[in-house]
Amino acid sequence: MVKVVYFASLRERLGVAEESIEVSQPADVAAVLNQLVELHGEQWQKILVDTPILMAVNQEMCDEKAAVAAGDEVAFFPPVTGG
Repeated sequence: MVKVVYFASLRERLGVAEESIEVSQPADVAAVLNQLVELHGEQWQKILVDTPILMAVNQEMCDEKAAVAAGDEVAFFPPVTGG
């Protein structure tokens, strides 16, 4: 199982703060995203794949190619702007 956590406006738009999913091994963040879209549908595609988001595995910033193993935490959050 992989723990998936959603932050800020992503959490609000998706209506969930976190969930656990089963992902085939070996896996990467792209596989996690694909699994989430398969589970939840087209709206999740628009929010998580078609728009820019930031991602982390075990609290380390990464891209979609980062490896994900059972027991890892994958986090998604919107780009941060400062001012």
